[in-house]
Amino acid sequence: MRKVWAFSFFVFGLLTTLLVAFTTTTAFAAPESVNADSLGGCPMFPANNIWNTRIDTLPVNAHSTAWIDSIGRATGLHMDFGSGTWDGGPIGIPFNAVPSTLTGVYMGKSQFTYWSESNLGYYPIPASPKIEYGSDHHLLMVKKGACKLYELYAAHKVNGVWHAGSGAIWNLKSNALRPKGWTSADAAGLPILPGLVRYDEIAAGHINHAIRFTISNTAGYIWPARHLTSPADPNVPPMGARFRLKASFNISTYPARMQIILRAMQQYGIIVADNGSNWYISGAPDSRWNNDMLHLLDNITGNDFEAVDESGLMIAPNSGQAKQP
Repeated sequence: MRKVWAFSFFVFGLLTTLLVAFTTTTAFAAPESVNADSLGGCPMFPANNIWNTRIDTLPVNAHSTAWIDSIGRATGLHMDFGSGTWDGGPIGIPFNAVPSTLTGVYMGKSQFTYWSESNLGYYPIPASPKIEYGSDHHLLMVKKGACKLYELYAAHKVNGVWHAGSGAIWNLKSNALRPKGWTSADAAGLPILPGLVRYDEIAAGHINHAIRFTISNTAGYIWPARHLTSPADPNVPPMGARFRLKASFNISTYPARMQIILRAMQQYGIIVADNGSNWYISGAPDSRWNNDMLHLLDNITGNDFEAVDESGLMIAPNSGQAKQP
């Protein structure tokens, strides 16, 4: 949950009430079978995008020690996704793969709280969308064929009309970033879906992208992030900061399916995308997850990570294209 952009408690209470009907009635079983490296026939950005670029050979960031101390050196990881329900709702951030023929609903100024940093236009919201259960109510949609990603923060209905805190539309075949200073459906101004751990990737045997995670305190932002919630502080990680599981960490003692996640953390790293609980790793709910197996990763702590300096990968400040190792 973002800090300075949080809605008031009574509004969140209203949103929760309004959303209970369709968040609890939507079945969160295994999603349609998709290619691990794409959704709806669409890539999760070009192969040379920073999300899809390995960072295992990059230098350690000069602020690594301070940043990890800030997040919590002894704090364990938490896989914030799984199967079944917790506290009354599905575990994780779901997504919707919608047909290219679905026009959806128009979202104008009056329907966004932060309309000046939102993409106004049509959002292909299906009749019974899968929405994140909990305070942020993220609603993610990929339009098949068109390869457009639509993401909403705090999505809810008022008198039958869709509203949201903010919204972003992404061309998944482009490396373009949000305008400088703009949020998205995430406080960092980054897309959400490309950073989620999906079970289809586990089934395929690989995760070839950075993974989204949250921390409670952030300061400023660095490329490829575009938005901040608090002023810069060299001792506190900025939005967009990238960390990796140390190469010396032995992943062989974990089950093979968990090694896929840990290997991605070593090769592609994890990226600060939003304010939330410390070291919470984002993924999509799926009936195929083994929650007990996911909890085996709880004993991995901040001390097992290091921040990396990915500034040398930047080709242009307004592009997510990265120099390839």
